[in-house]
Amino acid sequence: MTKLALYSKLKHMKLEYIVFIIIIGSYLFSSIIDLLNIKNIQTEVPPEFQGFYDQEKYEKSQAYLKTNTKFALLEGAISTLLLVAFIALGGFNFIDLQIRGVTSNSIFQGLLYIATLSFFSGLIGLPFHIYDTFVIEEKFGFNKTTPKTFIGDLLKNVLMGVLIGGIVLAVIFWFFETVNNAWIWVFSFIILFQLFVMFIAPVTIMPLFNKFEPLEDGPLKTEIENFARKENFKLSGLFKMDGSKRSTKANAYFTGFGKFRRIVLFDTLIQKHTQQELVSILAHEIGHYKEKHIFRQLFISILTTGLTFYVFSLFMKNPEIFKAFQMENISIYASFVFFGIFYSPISTAISLYSLYLSRKHEFEADSYAVRTYGHSQELVNALKKMSVDSLSNLNPHPLKVFFEYTHPPVIQRVKAMEKR
Repeated sequence: MTKLALYSKLKHMKLEYIVFIIIIGSYLFSSIIDLLNIKNIQTEVPPEFQGFYDQEKYEKSQAYLKTNTKFALLEGAISTLLLVAFIALGGFNFIDLQIRGVTSNSIFQGLLYIATLSFFSGLIGLPFHIYDTFVIEEKFGFNKTTPKTFIGDLLKNVLMGVLIGGIVLAVIFWFFETVNNAWIWVFSFIILFQLFVMFIAPVTIMPLFNKFEPLEDGPLKTEIENFARKENFKLSGLFKMDGSKRSTKANAYFTGFGKFRRIVLFDTLIQKHTQQELVSILAHEIGHYKEKHIFRQLFISILTTGLTFYVFSLFMKNPEIFKAFQMENISIYASFVFFGIFYSPISTAISLYSLYLSRKHEFEADSYAVRTYGHSQELVNALKKMSVDSLSNLNPHPLKVFFEYTHPPVIQRVKAMEKR
């Protein structure tokens, strides 16, 4: 072996090691945060939750956290080891060669390649998903999902992924293969597509998974409409969703734009809260719109998407990276897969500001709800009830909050409202 060949081999091995460091390092980093989160558990019920949590249920919430954390660590360890082994054994190249034997069309090759990787990834994750739903969630009293609903959801998700994901990927591959400065065109297409889905999802996609019924006439609907009218918030729809078909956990959310804009209440939420608590929750959701949080997050998402595709355009078809993954052929579609691995630490770092802003927005939406609806204690009670019903961790580690939480810990939100 010549010195040049030896240098080239060492260089490629070094890059391959970087890939392994990124994959294993990401798992170890998240695992350390999860372990710190468990150690941060406090055995006594916080003063703010006296009367909401009894000691037995509080201990149950801690057991729920430990069980989920241990399960996530196990799932992450197995997934990480399988991915490292897959790369080391040349799995990406093996699948690519099989795909190339089926079709010579590069776009079809890309769709088959992504579909094959997604299939095996989903197959590996399926036992974990089943165990989480029918063992862990069942053990702690949350699961209401039947095997029929589970299988139906799985098939619908696969169908949506094939139809929508296939179309989007085909367009992306076509742009990168045929157009100069393709990242600009792809970025524009993705933004337009996302906006389109945000408009139509509430009336076309979401009903595939849940049943939405207009909230029946009565004191609750009247109170909500009166508040919305007072705040000059036009309601295009006020719906109740059958969340109880999958879980006992409760929630409410705001979705859609324009004439498709709607507020959705889980049926489990309506069952467990008073009228003023429910209106307080909706006032919080309306606050996100009135305080322009949705548009700010959308703007950040657009900027992040543009940056991601620009960086990908610089990364695309790098021969050194393909050699690190033992690939015999260079392609756009494999570039996407490898880019996802290399970009994950950068993506995590970029997301920190968005997470911080999201937590800040929650405080502001709470403030809006208290300021406009006025029932601060009802909102506090609602937050406490939802936390207890979902066995939320009341004392997450600060690093867990910093790197993963979109919402502030509920105790911080309660204290902030009590100060007002």
